[in-house]
Amino acid sequence: MPKTILAVDDSKTMREMVSFTLIEAGFNVIDAEDGKQAVEKLKATRVDAVITDLNMPNMNGYELIRHLRADPAYKLAPILMLTTEGDDTKKQEGKSAGATGWIVKPFNPEKLVQVVKKICGDA
Repeated sequence: MPKTILAVDDSKTMREMVSFTLIEAGFNVIDAEDGKQAVEKLKATRVDAVITDLNMPNMNGYELIRHLRADPAYKLAPILMLTTEGDDTKKQEGKSAGATGWIVKPFNPEKLVQVVKKICGDA
């Protein structure tokens, strides 16, 4: 059974690139354009991992991670930050919020697949 990944990014192009990359690697992918939409989608669908941007309207990546970590169903779920932000302060804040890992955009498709497989236990 393929793992299902939620890709959250306010850029439609980025959501499409992440979805294409992961679908080609055998994952199921659902997407959301911000943290609020992600929370709504997660009420209807259980996912194996979340990949989220940091800077989004309505609910940013940190807020989404904190929200998910407060939900028993996602307390231990793998959550990757995929963002243009690369400085250590932002990474530390992501880690404090509960992020499992951090990938800086633009991403290498093979590396993304490798990391997602690893965090999902498929590597």
